[in-house]
Amino acid sequence: MNKRHKQPQDGNPAMDGGGDRADAGAESVHGEGAHTSAGIESELDPLRAQIAEKDKEIAELKDKYLRTLADSENARKRIRQQSEESIRIQREAILRDLLPIIDNLERALAAARDGNDAKTIVDGVEMTVRALIDFLRAQGVTPLDSVGQAFDPNRHEAVDHVASQVHPPNTVVDEFHRGYLIGDRVLRPARVSVAKQSVTDSEKRNGGESDASGIEND
Repeated sequence: MNKRHKQPQDGNPAMDGGGDRADAGAESVHGEGAHTSAGIESELDPLRAQIAEKDKEIAELKDKYLRTLADSENARKRIRQQSEESIRIQREAILRDLLPIIDNLERALAAARDGNDAKTIVDGVEMTVRALIDFLRAQGVTPLDSVGQAFDPNRHEAVDHVASQVHPPNTVVDEFHRGYLIGDRVLRPARVSVAKQSVTDSEKRNGGESDASGIEND
């Protein structure tokens, strides 16, 4: 008799067990992946919060910088306007002080045209000069006394050298126009003539005899 092998109705039990284990492994891997992703997200949340906070701080600092820049520019404009206004006021004050001097000059010219005596004209011009000098002194400008003083290249401009038996060498003998100081600084140097070593009569005679003997020898 042939024996028939009975086939199992529900399949191979071993194969069924392997499938269950594969499904369980897949579920395990999926669970671990989800757990890892959740862990990364939980770690990123504080970093995102810090970045957002830093962005806020940067925006606040930028706003403060722009406000400070605007305030600084406005301050510079105010200072410039105040400086220009101060210069304008000072300039007008100086020009206003010059007007009476012009009035005196015009009166002196009118007196000269009317044929008044010379003394009246001279007195008018002298008064005008005194007014100008007073005006300059009020501005800190003083005339420089040069004649009789030792030549100073920082204050004098030598335009001539003259022999003098009265003044020592390198002494200012005369001035062609006066120098002026403003405070301790030279506003304009004086143009002067300066004394040089004079030739004495004996030197002249010796020089003449020497020249004469030289001619005779020739």
